[in-house]
Amino acid sequence: MSGSHHARGGVLVMKRRALLKQALGTGVLLPLTGPGATPVPCLAEASENVPWEIVDTNASLFAWPFRRLPLDTAGKIVAKMRALGICSAWAGSFEGILQRDITGVNARVAETCNEYPELTPIGTLNPSLPDWRADLRRCAEEHHMPGIRLYPGYHGYTLGESRFQDVFEQVAGRNLFLQIVVSLEDPRTQPEWLQVRDVDPLPLRSLLQSTPAARVQLLNARPRGGMLTELASVPGLYWDTARLEGTAGVPELARGLPPGRVLFGSHAPFLLPEAALIRVHESNQLSEQELREVYASNARRFLRSPA
Repeated sequence: MSGSHHARGGVLVMKRRALLKQALGTGVLLPLTGPGATPVPCLAEASENVPWEIVDTNASLFAWPFRRLPLDTAGKIVAKMRALGICSAWAGSFEGILQRDITGVNARVAETCNEYPELTPIGTLNPSLPDWRADLRRCAEEHHMPGIRLYPGYHGYTLGESRFQDVFEQVAGRNLFLQIVVSLEDPRTQPEWLQVRDVDPLPLRSLLQSTPAARVQLLNARPRGGMLTELASVPGLYWDTARLEGTAGVPELARGLPPGRVLFGSHAPFLLPEAALIRVHESNQLSEQELREVYASNARRFLRSPA
């Protein structure tokens, strides 16, 4: 089914009104009653009231360091997920941005995710600290995390440096995926004493071409200029939807890359997850199959095995 036919029919597309109705709750979605509460049904159990499986590959737990956010506790963010029909979220930690006790950061993420079945824990590494290899071992062997999230801009290194290449090789060697946070906040709203530029992802080309089994996802990236052209053919490189601009951003990215490379991500709770859902649907350019791939199928394949 083509995107244009999909848009004209209107039956298969969840429009803004229907999406917001689901977000506000209509009595068919299960409310949050505390840790361990029954999660919202996923695709295998879906009805006409919960038509999509949705996997959020870009969520974070705990407090944003610079201001309070509406969904800054695990209970609040999981309640919002259940209201929106998001059945799974890959959760890193905002604490990993500035704290030096990465061991404690990862332990808290793992403990919290054990309380909520929707949350998949993602570890943090800081290769600028001397014990990052021990942290990686704990993430893989003790917490059984499927992936690692890096913050190069905040931790003071580039993707062209040897310390990143060492992390890249170690993570790939353990068959974990790697998430690289290209940005977290618009530079115009960053504190004057902590201005962080977007991470340049171009050095990934040579690393991924020489390590075809590796899986890397760029979080909060805005493909500008020739970036997409230069990275489109790189094997094992995936993108999320959190900071794409305009209603055409998601379909343009999806069709500018090989199939399966765009994964839904909201950057919640820094950004409201409703905005990410509406942005994907309002393009009216994606077929039902493409929507299902962006929302969940691509993430499931990425989680299971290399490209």
